[in-house]
Amino acid sequence: HVQLVESGGGSVQPGGSLKLSCEISLYIYSSYCMGWFRQAPGTERAAVAAHYTGTATTYVADSVKGRFTIARDNAKNTLYLLMSSLKPEDTGMYYCAAGRLLSVHGYNYDFWGQGTQVTVS
Repeated sequence: HVQLVESGGGSVQPGGSLKLSCEISLYIYSSYCMGWFRQAPGTERAAVAAHYTGTATTYVADSVKGRFTIARDNAKNTLYLLMSSLKPEDTGMYYCAAGRLLSVHGYNYDFWGQGTQVTVS
């Protein structure tokens, strides 16, 4: 049974920081590309950051570059999104996802978490 369980969302003032966590089933964590997506009301889900351990490849969206970091803790099978200097436009539901291809397109990801809400105001 594949599980991706996010946590760490919440409300924060502009300029603040949050750390999102995504606990992942072991066999997914070790062999899949992992990504973070976000979706604001009335907008499409968009990639924020992604990482593939196999090639040590990382993607970070231009809109969050220098403020967000994607990280992994292999001992805990956990993916993180470290967010700092948060802006109101970072508000949205954040999802972690796992797929066979490192991609900015959600349709390339096979498994999704339930999402965690981030509100910056």
